[in-house]
Parts: sequence; structure tokens; C-alpha cells
Amino acid sequence: MAEANWYVAHTYSGYENKVKANIEKTIENRHLEDQILEVRVPMQDVTELKNGAQKLVSRKMFPGYVLINMVMNDDTWYVVRNTRGVTGFVGPGSKPVPLSEEEIGMLGIQPETIEIDFAEGDSVVVTGGAWKDTTGIIQTLNSQKQTVTINVELFGRETPVEISFAEIKKL
Repeated sequence: MAEANWYVAHTYSGYENKVKANIEKTIENRHLEDQILEVRVPMQDVTELKNGAQKLVSRKMFPGYVLINMVMNDDTWYVVRNTRGVTGFVGPGSKPVPLSEEEIGMLGIQPETIEIDFAEGDSVVVTGGAWKDTTGIIQTLNSQKQTVTINVELFGRETPVEISFAEIKKL
């Protein structure tokens, strides 16, 4: 499978958060979670001085742009390009150009590294959410999405369930 890169999509100004929500909903509906990994609207905290009072405000670093971490293929290109509010990708013509490692570093986007004390095949108990107090064996680990898939007995048969790292504990 191809490697995921960061791409920049141009949007109507003021529609960045709406575009982000629409793309995330489409990812969920079309089951593209493994191809479109993350959608971001880069924000920056700015201190404003209004009427003699200081106020901390979050502002968009790049109004009119959304950053997307994805594997570029025809499906993902189509999904993003045809999302309401997206006018296109940044790059020559219709060919998106991924951001370089240097550009990603300047934006302050670092991959989060999380230390976990469990691995595939370990028995875990769910500590929160809908599956609280359920035990299961880890089938798959997805460190990028920070989730594990465990098999849970539901209606007399084993069913795979995806659960966040934060909601499980090793037995």
C-alpha cells in the first residue's frame, strides 16, 4: 500500500471547519479510514487586546486551506475534490503535490508517539465507553488511529470491535 502524505486542499474562506466535518463524515460513510487518516484546520492562539482587556483567541493559520493526511489514489482524490466547499488541491493543474517533511515540520505537525504496554494477542479489559467491563483479545493494533480491534461476544458469536487505546487496560 502506498504511503500517506500531507496534502493541502483549497476551500472557500470561512468553510474550513465545515469542509473538515464533511470530509470526516464521508470517510466514515465510505470506510476510507485506512486511506484518509487525518483532516486538520491549523489553528494558532493569538492574544487580542480589545477595550483594554486581553483575550486569547484561536485563529486559522491558513484561512481557506485544509490539511489532509492521506494515501493519494483516485478514490481519495475524488472524495476530497468533490466535497462541498473544496475548490481543489494545491498543485499544478489537477495533480496534488504532497508537503515535504521540511514544510510539515514548519507547520508544527509531529506524529504523536504513544507508549503502549500491550500487543496483538494480549487479553485486555475495556475501561470506558459502550463496551465497559468487556474483556477481549487484541486482534489488530492501529497506532496511527490509536485504536485496537478486539473480538467481543455479541449474540452468541465473536464480533470485531474497534476501541481507543485510552479505553483499554491490559489484564
